[in-house]
Order: sequence, then structure tokens, then C-alpha cells
Amino acid sequence: MKRTVGLAVLIGICGLFLMAGGVFAADLEIGCAIYKFDDTFMTGVRNAIAEAAKGKAKVDIVDSQNSQSTQNDRVDMFITKRMNALAINPVDRTAAGVIIDKAKAENIPVVFFNREPLPEDMQKWDKVYYVGARAEESGTMSGQIIVDFWKSHPEADKNGDGVLQYVMLKGEPGHQDAELRTEFSIKAVTDAGIKVEKLAEDTGLWDRVRGQEKMAAFLAAHGDKIEAVFGNNDDMALGAIEALKAAGYFSDGKFMPVVGVDATAPAIQALEDKTLLGTVLNDAVNQGVATFNLSYILAKGETPTEENSGYVISDGKYVWVPYRKVTLENVAEFK
Repeated sequence: MKRTVGLAVLIGICGLFLMAGGVFAADLEIGCAIYKFDDTFMTGVRNAIAEAAKGKAKVDIVDSQNSQSTQNDRVDMFITKRMNALAINPVDRTAAGVIIDKAKAENIPVVFFNREPLPEDMQKWDKVYYVGARAEESGTMSGQIIVDFWKSHPEADKNGDGVLQYVMLKGEPGHQDAELRTEFSIKAVTDAGIKVEKLAEDTGLWDRVRGQEKMAAFLAAHGDKIEAVFGNNDDMALGAIEALKAAGYFSDGKFMPVVGVDATAPAIQALEDKTLLGTVLNDAVNQGVATFNLSYILAKGETPTEENSGYVISDGKYVWVPYRKVTLENVAEFK
């Protein structure tokens, strides 16, 4: 009997101690806003966040519908509900400063992910973090995939002029990933000693249907002069492939090298079907897990470190998840 009473007292003391130190982990709430739910890559990140949160904290994930004003309303709602932390995939990276000001006023830590806020906004508060990948790496890898193909397939130079004539499908204008992937993919080609000529460039806004429409327009204007297609992401690259199929490519030996970024499941299938030349893994799972881990640690009132988050934190604020090249030779590793 004494032993039972003693155990009960001990449990009670532990409970009081835990409550005195803050909320129970199960009571922690994190408000998470995605720029839009129907983005293939962000769906992977969103699912990874939800999976990582199981049994640890409640994460309220909402769709910003590609509208910054809608996202601002969602953030206001999270703050009104007194969430313990925010995880935000901003619609407009330049709007991060306003979100930080609102969160700081209520002492609610913020982890931005996938769309990097401006450096000056990141310095506004010590409870602001970012999880993403260095876009220039993905651009370089995309270019290297094209370089390898060009050097091993002399027939890729259709007109024999020694110049790579290409078209570019860009993501959202002004988005750091779109700008850097565009710049560094072509830089990788020229750094390899290959001359280039840009036949056309247009934005597909990360969207597969728009990618198909833009590629159809490129083909109408330039036809068989096109020798390579760069897509800032897989969805646009896959859209381009649909337009190319309609123009007779990928049958009777007629091939067009197309590269994307993200290594989404549909892109992996296209690789195996030998319609997509290559892609670059943008690690949705690790971006999602790192985003949750940092948000969770901050929600508990702690400071994220490599030891408690599982990720290296650069400059005290940034988690960079590395990219990896994906081609037919190693695609089995990514299934």
C-alpha cells in the first residue's frame, strides 16, 4: 500500500514539474501554411511534415491557394489561436518580413521553408529559421546532365554547328530557385566548354499544363532547331514532354533531351520510360522533416541545434538539404 501511494505521489510530482516547465508535447500546436496544395513537390514536403508530427505535436496545415493575402489571413488565424510555432512556405518571399513582425510581436517562432526570405528579413529576429536547398546546386546538376548527354551523343548537335540550341522553361518570375536554376544550368554547360544559343525562354509557373503550352509554342516557332529543353522543375519538364510527344518525339528514334528538378514520382516514371533525360532530387522528405523538427523544438521553447534537430544549422539560421543528380543509371536508388 505504501509503495502504491509513494508511486502515485511521485507521478503527481512529475506531472506538476512537467506542467510548470511548459505545455505537454502532445499539446503543442504548429501552424503550417503551404503556398498551394496542388504543387507536386510541395505535396511531398507537406506529407513529410504531417508524418514527422505524428505522436509529437498537432500541425494545422492550410492551403494558401497561391495568394499572399490568403496566406496572411491564415497566419493571422494561427496567431489568434496562439500557436506555439509557425512553419511557412511563403507565396511571396518578400512578404516574409511582415509575417516575422507579426510573429515576433506575439513571441511565436517561425520556420520558413522552400522559399527563402530576403537576408535582411532573416536577421529581424533570433527565432526565425529557414529550411531549403541551394538552388544553384540544382541548376549546376541539370546542366551537367545535359553536358554528359551532349558529349556522348554527337548526333545531339542536329545542325553540326557545335552550338547547343536550347529552350528554357522557368518557374515563377523573381523566385530565387527559378533565377538560380536558370543561370547555373547554362553556366554548367558553358563551363564545360560548350557554346550555347538560347532560342526561347518563358515562365511556366512550375505548372505542368503551362509547361506543355509553352513547349508547344517553342516548337511552333523553332521546330527541330531545338536541341535541348531545360525545365526549372519536373512538372514543367513533364508538360514539355507531352508537347514533344504530340510533335512526334520519343517514337521512331526521335529523341529530345529534357531535364527537370525535384525527382517527383511522375518524373521517375518518365525517366524509366526514357522520355525524361534526367532530374535532380529536391529532397522533399528531408525538407519536411527538418521543417517539423525545427518548428517542434522552437515550439517547446528550445533552441535548435544539430544535436536536437538532426540537421546542420548554418549561420545559426539555415538548414540546407543537398540535391542529387538522378538519371537512368541510378534511378533505381530513388524508387
